[in-house]
Amino acid sequence: MIITRTPFRISFFGGGTDYPAWYEEHGGAVLATTIDKYCHISCRHLPPFFEHKHRIVYSRIENVSELSEIEHPAVRAVLGWAGCERGLEIHHNGDLPARSGLGSSSSFTVGLIHVLAALEGRYVTKDELAKSAIHIEQRVIQENVGSQDQISAAFGGFNRIEFNRNGTFHVSPIILSRERSRELQSHLMLVFTGFSRIASEIAKSQIQNFKSRETELMRMREMVDAAIAILQDTGCPIGEFGSLLHQGWRHKRTLSASVSTPEIDSIYDEALRAGATGGKLLGAGGGGFLLLFVRPELQAGVRERLKHLVQVPFEFEDGGSRVVLYQPDGMH
Repeated sequence: MIITRTPFRISFFGGGTDYPAWYEEHGGAVLATTIDKYCHISCRHLPPFFEHKHRIVYSRIENVSELSEIEHPAVRAVLGWAGCERGLEIHHNGDLPARSGLGSSSSFTVGLIHVLAALEGRYVTKDELAKSAIHIEQRVIQENVGSQDQISAAFGGFNRIEFNRNGTFHVSPIILSRERSRELQSHLMLVFTGFSRIASEIAKSQIQNFKSRETELMRMREMVDAAIAILQDTGCPIGEFGSLLHQGWRHKRTLSASVSTPEIDSIYDEALRAGATGGKLLGAGGGGFLLLFVRPELQAGVRERLKHLVQVPFEFEDGGSRVVLYQPDGMH
């Protein structure tokens, strides 16, 4: 049995510029961090005593004889791509719900590629993990997804990710003092709106609007470096980061009518009235998690105002996808 643990991510700035349809023409950049909420995938070779060849356990259980019978799109795509001949048993456990804006589907794809390589006794670099996951999601499954989630999940940490026109990417860790990093974390709150959505469909409407939204996307990309400058200038009040998040969210809402909903706008406005400086909906939009920037002394008020919603405490993490249990022959 082998188990991989792959983190979810929070994207602060630059989302939208990580879609190939955008960066292959203009280049792109995002600022994102992974958090201590994970997708765990366990995998083992299935002994040949069962009627089925493969068993996949997630929110459903699939027992199948052929790869083509697998209904889970990422599992079917990854196993086909990896050319898995032998029977497998795969279990997925996520710390947070799917379709919630934290890049969970890419974390799943990265974790699955990682666990299969480990099962073959093969070491995979973070770079290779990210590239393989991007290939599978964009080319094999043909989802409307960007390229930042797979990179964050594979690499881990707080990074500026640059997307080049030729399709390559560059990951630069953000260097912050421990105090500044703690200060930023202490101002962040994560709230589940209770709505889940299919990111690919929302992303599709954004991609169709790229031509008419070039100014907004250029500005959203500029905010990546403005945000890094705020964080790295310890003389600059951390509240500036929150104000920038608020601006960024206003730009993002213009990308497509499906990014926000009246319910989400109402939750966000409630949070602002209760003392939040700013925030944004994570992921493509339409639901999932809302990230809020709130001064620590005002968080109790925001918590009270949004007490009908689930709030998730979290911390940054910097490990990326890793193998946490390695017993390839199943022996203890």
